[in-house]
Amino acid sequence: MTDELISYSKNGKVAYITFNRPPANAYNLAFYQAFYQAVVDASHDAEVGAVIVNSSSEKFFCAGADIKEFEANSTEDNQLMVAQARQTLAAMEASPKLFIAELAGHALGGGLEILMACDLRFAAEGHYKLGLPEIKLGLIPGNGGSQRLLRLVGLSKAMELLATGDVFSIDQSFAWGLVNRLYARDELAEACFDYAKKVANGPALAVAATKRALRGGVELTLEQGLALEKELSDELYDTDDADEGFRAFLEKRDAVFSGR
Repeated sequence: MTDELISYSKNGKVAYITFNRPPANAYNLAFYQAFYQAVVDASHDAEVGAVIVNSSSEKFFCAGADIKEFEANSTEDNQLMVAQARQTLAAMEASPKLFIAELAGHALGGGLEILMACDLRFAAEGHYKLGLPEIKLGLIPGNGGSQRLLRLVGLSKAMELLATGDVFSIDQSFAWGLVNRLYARDELAEACFDYAKKVANGPALAVAATKRALRGGVELTLEQGLALEKELSDELYDTDDADEGFRAFLEKRDAVFSGR
């Protein structure tokens, strides 16, 4: 699927969702509708094992909402866009596929909210900025930014960043754990693909269970989390992939998983 705002493509078992709304990938309702459809397409594609979310722009990942359109819209129109954004980010988190953000440019406001909803964030070294500046407009993040930032960097750091809305560097993001890995710019795309390919060639049911265990468990007590892990683990023992994994280990060869 390709349109003027979002492109959806595949390289083997790795899917790409690429933002393409020059100059800064500032989003509107149509952007998010296309983004949502790409998430759904990837999530339901049996041939896809992992998804990379990136940008066609060299300077911007996503600058957040299109402020000019946001200002011109009615409150009802803006609420529709926000609702679509929330639905899309929730769909990424609920998807059985692993979503990896490939970051090499500014990610501000709703753009950073997209990043934080991805399962992993791999970034290029550089002088671009990240931030949630909504408070400078008399607002707070509306697409899950406060809650996802809290869970990624902790209460104290999230409070510090959100209270001013000041931007921060990619090096700071990496130091705080907001970004998982940092690469030279010319190495980022290959590194993202190699990691995504490794995941995509793995046991799809176990990858999906891992994602459910971690995303669900972070909201639970330890006792509840262990119960969730037991439930998910028990469901995997009789799968074809588990059988293949054990046989491959005993036969000292690479496993060939089928996702069943």
